[in-house]
Amino acid sequence: MLCSVPLSLGLSGGFGDLTAAAQNATISSIVVQGNQRVEAETIRSYLTFSAGDPYDPGEVNQSLKTLFATGLFKDVRIRRQYSTVVVAVVENPVVARVRFEGNKDVETDTLRSEVQLKPRSVYTQARVQADEQRIRDVLSRQGHYDAQVSAQVVPLGGNRVEVVFQIGEGVKTKVQAIRFVGNDSFSDSQLRYVITTTRTNWLSFLKNTNIYDPDRLALDRELLRQFYLKNGYADVRILSSNADIVPGDGSGGFFNRNEGGFVITFEIYEGPRYQFGYVDIESALPSLDVNALGGALLTRPGRRYNVEKVEKTVEALTVKVSEQGYAFGQVRPRFDRDPTTQTINITYVIDEGPRIYIERINIVGNYRTEDQVIRRQFRLAEGDAYNRLLIEAARRRLRGLGFFKTVEIETEPGSAPDRVVINVVVVEQPTGEFSFGVGYSTTEGVIGDVSITERNLMGRGQYVRLGLSGSLERFQVDFSFTEPAFLGRNIAAGFDLFHKEVDLRDVASFRQRDTGGNLRIGFPVANNTQLGLRYRLQREEIYDATNNASLAIKQAADEGAVIVSSLGYTLAYDTRNLPQAPTSGVFASISQDFAGVGGDVQYNRFVLDTRGYYPITNKITLVGRVQGGIIEPWGGEDLRLTDLFFKGGETIRGFERAGYGPRDACRSPTTGSRIANCSQDALGGKYFWATTAEVRFPLPLIPENLGMQGAVFVDAGSLWEPGEAAIAAMPDEGPTGSFIEDTADVRLSTGVSLIWQSPLGPLRADLAEALLKADFDRTELFRFGASTQF
Repeated sequence: MLCSVPLSLGLSGGFGDLTAAAQNATISSIVVQGNQRVEAETIRSYLTFSAGDPYDPGEVNQSLKTLFATGLFKDVRIRRQYSTVVVAVVENPVVARVRFEGNKDVETDTLRSEVQLKPRSVYTQARVQADEQRIRDVLSRQGHYDAQVSAQVVPLGGNRVEVVFQIGEGVKTKVQAIRFVGNDSFSDSQLRYVITTTRTNWLSFLKNTNIYDPDRLALDRELLRQFYLKNGYADVRILSSNADIVPGDGSGGFFNRNEGGFVITFEIYEGPRYQFGYVDIESALPSLDVNALGGALLTRPGRRYNVEKVEKTVEALTVKVSEQGYAFGQVRPRFDRDPTTQTINITYVIDEGPRIYIERINIVGNYRTEDQVIRRQFRLAEGDAYNRLLIEAARRRLRGLGFFKTVEIETEPGSAPDRVVINVVVVEQPTGEFSFGVGYSTTEGVIGDVSITERNLMGRGQYVRLGLSGSLERFQVDFSFTEPAFLGRNIAAGFDLFHKEVDLRDVASFRQRDTGGNLRIGFPVANNTQLGLRYRLQREEIYDATNNASLAIKQAADEGAVIVSSLGYTLAYDTRNLPQAPTSGVFASISQDFAGVGGDVQYNRFVLDTRGYYPITNKITLVGRVQGGIIEPWGGEDLRLTDLFFKGGETIRGFERAGYGPRDACRSPTTGSRIANCSQDALGGKYFWATTAEVRFPLPLIPENLGMQGAVFVDAGSLWEPGEAAIAAMPDEGPTGSFIEDTADVRLSTGVSLIWQSPLGPLRADLAEALLKADFDRTELFRFGASTQF
């Protein structure tokens, strides 16, 4: 035992020394084996050790991970032969071709742009699996939720492979119904205008918004929330948005067959509607002139709560504080909500923010949209003081462009503690649109239009549209171009070209042809207020007057074409909560056109149009409208027939198109008796006014989700005073008086309407009775109009 102890210790110590020596042996060389395409030196560059270093199993393990992570190799082994390290690799094959089979609804080019595997790329099983999922995602966005995708790998020799994706698209599943739960203040049809997802109808093949898309559904949730917040519902919550697949049974009728698909249900908690209470400004900044900030307050006591006005007020206050020398001034709204009185008091607290500067603004994901289109939505630039609220305002503006599916703005530390880098991450979406509209009216018959629109031309944010429209009585082609940031400012500038031919022989016995163009600019002058300026040059011609046309019309046709050169403006104010189907707010516009800046015609025309919407209850809306217009010649010129106003059932229901106003009496100059086969043409008037009072309400016993409303209305107005040219062409007096029948007397009508926001678009039918009219007016009992856009 005395001898064994030293021997044991000695052996143990010897083995430990041998192991340590083996691990720390110096690597004399590194040999690469099995590589065919990848250079040996490239493989050595991925190793974390090199010749001359001591051999370390930990470094070997890390090198194995690094080599596998390159995706170049199917297998890698590293072993040591004495002082030499051998790296044996098996390279992944190279993709020679990628094919897609079985795809019918989704184009091959679309799939090819989505997958990572490309010709001459390295094949890996992980990439194949990832591409299979990408293809499933593309098919899902097109409505193929039960699609099957599997990849087959065909060896081609030379360590090359062909990848074939076998696709089974399955049945296309679309959105068949959109429902809302908890919406007491707004109808289903009104909320459908807010969201971007649409129900399927027989013309939905022209767009894909009827395809269930989880990203679009998330956007719709936010759009609904913002809509309620803008309309006074500060406590609103979108509790859920579920998409359930329902099988079809073929029932439901021609326009709404139950073919199965997704039923999307939004569950909403509206809460009470609030108004603004007191509004105050509280400043912690020395020497800040608070009184000079009052003009930036858009939130007025007693007005309905609107989160958009709060956000715009914060932005405006931040800018004004900065203008007073406080570049780091920060504005924070403090809310004091009173559920009892349903008011929200707001105090805008101004204090000093952190002294941080913007080092850089990075933009990621804009493969098509130019950087400048995104950067101009920011009121900040590199080197400016960082302000979180102004950054958030820029994000809202970017989302409002409609160019991007998602917009995220993230920050990260800059090169110094007082520097920050802003990363703008966008996901682009298609901005081009091909659409056509179909409609019918009792005045023009079948109406149709086709248009091609691009809202982000060549990624520059420019708008361009080419449209063709017409009916049995009208043909029109027009082209429009708009630059939304003219000279780098918040000014929209553009031009329009048009050609229009209208057949008015059923109301005035002539045809009219107009060809010309506009130059225009528009910009905001105040909150909710826009000013548009324009110059128009057009060629007008009256032609093809019928044999029994009025003498005034025949004379106008004999004069031939004229050139109209005019300057004009439109000032518009709009606070409607939902422009397509408003229940509250006001729209008012004032327009004036001054013709005679060159050309053959001289006149001054002024038109006013005001519409108001007042919610009597959550379901009943009072609508009022006032219109008026005046046109007067100047410079000794007479007004032409086409310069005058022609009014009818579009302003006072119960009257035909051009159904009231000055008209040819069709009397003989000698006897004063009626002339047979005379058309009694409408001759237009210099002055008009019209008013409407209408109450819209849900129809009893009709499910609200059908989008039907009833209405009762009263219309009144008048049109009088023919043009000087018409008077000169007609005999002034005869045995029975004037040969132009004219009166400024009030016309009055009342009736009922059926309004339907149908799956094919808005439909409206009016049944009206003219209570007050002139003997020479033309009336109609029923008026119908339908139109839809796809």
